Amino acid sequence: MTTQERDPRERLRRALQHAPEPGPPFPCSYLPDRLARHQTLLATDLPPGLYHALMDLNFRRMGELVYRPVCDACTACRQIRVPVRAFEPSRAQRRCLARNVDVAATTGEPVLTDEKADLYRRYLAGRHDGQMDGSVDELARFLYAGSARTIETCYRLEGRLVAVGIADVEPQALSAVYCYFAPDLPRRGLGVLNVLRLIGEARARDVEHLYLGYFVAGAQTMEYKAGYRPCEALTPEGRWEAPRTG
Repeated sequence: MTTQERDPRERLRRALQHAPEPGPPFPCSYLPDRLARHQTLLATDLPPGLYHALMDLNFRRMGELVYRPVCDACTACRQIRVPVRAFEPSRAQRRCLARNVDVAATTGEPVLTDEKADLYRRYLAGRHDGQMDGSVDELARFLYAGSARTIETCYRLEGRLVAVGIADVEPQALSAVYCYFAPDLPRRGLGVLNVLRLIGEARARDVEHLYLGYFVAGAQTMEYKAGYRPCEALTPEGRWEAPRTG
């Protein structure tokens, strides 16, 4: 057996040649006046290492599905990751940590509760994007279903639940799946706090990278991920390079 045949990424590439075709075009969520298409796979079994290999092929998990953009005229959506041992927080990130010294964080197995469902509804209402309905069933399918090994971090301020972060655990990586937080506390930077804590969690687990999902050059809502430095974005050719912003 050759080295390429033993490489799970190479086996995945060959298997994906027979995967379903991308779905029909739909309006892009990140860049105006563009159309997106996704290749989506049902992933009811994600053994250790397999999802990491999928991420390195630009896939992202959502519940029991994994998907990647396969757009006709655009390759802007690229996985981005942080080499956690080399990471150094910026001045703004250090200020975020200082502002939140009174926030207590606990990490464990994901458990959906009424308290979390209420926070999720308020978070979506504060965003006003209208893409998700905020129902308990949606939250369960989106964040609390799937075969990947997952951890959940709950953040409390004087006992009040103010943020919840979900992350997937791989042998050599963590992947930040989603973070929802109290919309009435924008100055806290709870999303930033969650990423910084995940970097610390990755270091404690002695894994190499924290994956942050898609970086989209030109989309303000996604370009912020390049602020966790050093970081690497996956090129369309499959290389990891410093992302280009602006």
